Amino acid sequence: MKLVIAVIKPFKLDEVREALTTLGVAGMTVTEVKGFGRQKGQTEIYRGAEYSTNMVPKIKIEVVCAAELGPRVVEAIQQSANTGAIGDGKIFVLDVGQAVRIRTGETDDSAL
Repeated sequence: MKLVIAVIKPFKLDEVREALTTLGVAGMTVTEVKGFGRQKGQTEIYRGAEYSTNMVPKIKIEVVCAAELGPRVVEAIQQSANTGAIGDGKIFVLDVGQAVRIRTGETDDSAL
């Protein structure tokens, strides 16, 4: 099994969700996060005043899937979250040792 973690621009969430649903991804966890990468924050104008922010709002998506589905999940996220601009985000893929469905006790792929 693979844990795919993607940090994307907030307005791309619906497109990413649709792309993953098309692949048959059964569920995901979505968290509103803030951070920065190469862009080192941004300058914004709010009510006529310019100010600098160190942390940029992002969305973190976590998906656990079967190992063979992992590359297709990564590709779907990359294509649907891409705007071609700085700050599009990152995707990380980790191995998952075990998954357990609390309600039934099912494990690993059947727990997904």
